[in-house]
Amino acid sequence: MFGLFLVFTLQGIVDTYGALSVSGSKVVGKSGSPAALHGVSFGWHNWWPEFYTAGTVKHLAEDWKATVLRAAIGVEPDGGYLQDSSLGDQCATTVADAAIANGIYVILDWHQHRINQDAAIKFFTKFVTKYKGVPNVIYEIFNEPESATWPEVKQYANAVIKVIRDIDPDALVLVGCANWDQKITEPAADPLVGFGNVAYTLHFYAATHTQWLRDDAQKAIDAGLPIFVSECGGMESSGDGAINQNEWNNWISFLDKNSISWVAWSISNKAETCSMITTTVLSILHGLIVAYLNGAI
Repeated sequence: MFGLFLVFTLQGIVDTYGALSVSGSKVVGKSGSPAALHGVSFGWHNWWPEFYTAGTVKHLAEDWKATVLRAAIGVEPDGGYLQDSSLGDQCATTVADAAIANGIYVILDWHQHRINQDAAIKFFTKFVTKYKGVPNVIYEIFNEPESATWPEVKQYANAVIKVIRDIDPDALVLVGCANWDQKITEPAADPLVGFGNVAYTLHFYAATHTQWLRDDAQKAIDAGLPIFVSECGGMESSGDGAINQNEWNNWISFLDKNSISWVAWSISNKAETCSMITTTVLSILHGLIVAYLNGAI
């Protein structure tokens, strides 16, 4: 397994998989075989812009063996995109360009909890135009719907994806679902229609979201829904608390069995368990994630 990750990183996993697409319930590469990516998410750009550098991307690709990174472009909080779009544009561009240079995938994540449709359309118009036809770039149009229902998210997604498709007909797009990306059976019962290459995001934190959420995910998969785990962790959903190693292992086994990509949260230095750049957790969370990315576990 380690050798497989090493080969992907040295030659560039994008060279191996090419442009990603959706076939049935799977995200697949250019050969038509399932493409399961593994990597990490940056923290909110407005709070941790110091990590949004080409050097960080190079380190994560080469030393951590990440095959996908996620640029979490915060929308609503202080300093977020609605207040300062220039910082968000800079962070997104830096990470995307560096990911392309290192031959890995990158998710440009519109990291909102509420619907901000006009701003989202402007953001994605800018970046889809910039990276049109570049196979490395994936677009996540809604991080975690907090109060929006699936019908509301669906209406928003239809509007935003139409704009994306008018520019790039084939780019992979990720769509969130209600209740912080846990109500995954709702889009399975009522999916988007008229657009190809769309996958639906499921988020889990292993100490909070246990077998019940895997059961729901399995129901969605059985119904034909393509799933992409764009954010996850081994701790509680608050981002803090103890890591539940057993449940994390259960999740990774489930995702591997179903060829589902996962991205762990987060490259930040906040004093909580989910932050990978702190002295208190480097030996635990950092070691756990890097071990999986290197295929050592």
